[in-house]
Amino acid sequence: MDSKLVIIPTYNEKENIERICRKVFSLEGEYHILVIDDGSPDGTSDIVKTLQEEFPQKLNLIQREGKLGLGTAYITGFRWALDKGYDYIFEMDADFSHNPEDLQRLYQACSAHGADLAIGSRYCDGVSVVNWPIGRIIMSYYASSYVRRVLRMKVYDCTAGFKCYSRKVLETISLDNVKMRGYGFQIEMKYSAYKLGFKLKEVPIIFVNRKEGVSKMSSGIFGEAFWGVLKLRFRKIRPYQNI
Repeated sequence: MDSKLVIIPTYNEKENIERICRKVFSLEGEYHILVIDDGSPDGTSDIVKTLQEEFPQKLNLIQREGKLGLGTAYITGFRWALDKGYDYIFEMDADFSHNPEDLQRLYQACSAHGADLAIGSRYCDGVSVVNWPIGRIIMSYYASSYVRRVLRMKVYDCTAGFKCYSRKVLETISLDNVKMRGYGFQIEMKYSAYKLGFKLKEVPIIFVNRKEGVSKMSSGIFGEAFWGVLKLRFRKIRPYQNI
């Protein structure tokens, strides 16, 4: 059986973290979870520690001091997953904007249909977003269109954060050279996989705006992505070399 790890970065997600963990563990097939908490003052990590008593083999926790960025959280998680030998590694938000049941569809896209990186896409089949203000939908949609045009990458949802990587993708990408740390990280990882010749497949999902907790989105995050994409277009993407 393939080993599967879902990485969930958290900051102040006490309203969601127990429910999302229990939902993932209720799915068919065995999914493990790695929570990476950036010093949440609301006690998110304490909730995870309590849950670990119930799920000692499946639920893992890395605690970091302060908000160090989404990209660094995932890279920390990728390294941990590779060290532990997982076959498929997922990115997912804690706030139920990503439906945990779609993990199965992302996994099937890789394990049964040949994708190396499966992307839970809001825009490959129209616009599938619920409860977002129209201004944010427009900004997100055209941000992906901008990225697609600049990078010449045939992905409709370039900023998507719900993904399944096969192990070989994360072994090949030089994680030390990933530059962007906010949501631009999502773009950079897709582009790196694309330039290294991996097969990317978009899986249509319905994205639902969070009901509990507070969004972490900011104008600075979009600014990093906008300027970072221009720089990324002219960078050479080289595979990881273990010297």
